[in-house]
Amino acid sequence: MSSIWQKVYLSMGASSNPSTEKSVEKNNQVNPLQKPKKPKWLRVKLPTGETYKEVRNIVSEHKLHTICESGNCPNMGECWGAGTATFMILGNICTRSCGFCAVSTGRPEEVDVFEPARVAQSVKLMGVKHAVITSVDRDDLSDGGAEIWAMTVRAIRRQSPETTLETLIPDFMGKWDNMQKIIDVAPEIVSHNLETVRRLTKQVRIQAKYDRSLEALRRLKKGGMRTKSGVMLGLGEYDQEVIETMEDLRAVNVDILTLGQYLQPTEKHLPVAEFITPDKFNEYKEIGMEMGFKYVESGPLVRSSYHAEKHLF
Repeated sequence: MSSIWQKVYLSMGASSNPSTEKSVEKNNQVNPLQKPKKPKWLRVKLPTGETYKEVRNIVSEHKLHTICESGNCPNMGECWGAGTATFMILGNICTRSCGFCAVSTGRPEEVDVFEPARVAQSVKLMGVKHAVITSVDRDDLSDGGAEIWAMTVRAIRRQSPETTLETLIPDFMGKWDNMQKIIDVAPEIVSHNLETVRRLTKQVRIQAKYDRSLEALRRLKKGGMRTKSGVMLGLGEYDQEVIETMEDLRAVNVDILTLGQYLQPTEKHLPVAEFITPDKFNEYKEIGMEMGFKYVESGPLVRSSYHAEKHLF
């Protein structure tokens, strides 16, 4: 580890020898037997307003799945109130059972080949300038859903050629020929979330692999994509691990990083180990920018697609 990051660790209250877990302080230590109380900075307003209602009607009328709803996003009121949404394709049932995610797990329905056209039509109706598309994991499909991904991007481009696109994609189980189909349609940003630190990956992302995700991001960058990744905090990670994760992402030349607070969607999901303060998020942002990320979105309510339009520049 370079001397500059040793200084960073010291400034954040960690030992000068951060090679062992015991030497590193957690962000905000809590009693593991006591559920931490949600702090005031995580309060959000309920969705209201005519624009929000209009967006909800469009989503309902066209039978679209949005990660805003399926993921219980705390920013849904703000984003939908501004007339934007993150569309989720390939259904709303995931083949994976991540410990943090509110999306249902099970056997997905048959692929809907008309879905790309519906998404494209809705993007046009909503007048979206920058659209974010994500999906469930479809490990049941031989191509992981890659062809529907490509069809969706092409359909949006046909109907709304001025709309820029971000695709938040799965790892396609390391079948890189499938991921190449995304590269071939060249979205302005391609995102794949690491979600958590290496140590917690098996617990948080049960069927995923930390190094496979890094390899996906490396290949996307090699393919000429502007790349982005997100990490949730508050699952029990240490300061050292957060910074090491950021270093791993920079090692594969990821351009954009999002850092946000994990919020437990239901009692069946992983509990919140700690609530990270806004000041700590600001510290991580400063460190990330010094590392060389082109943009770092860091805050308690930040999610992958939050302020996504800013990540183009």
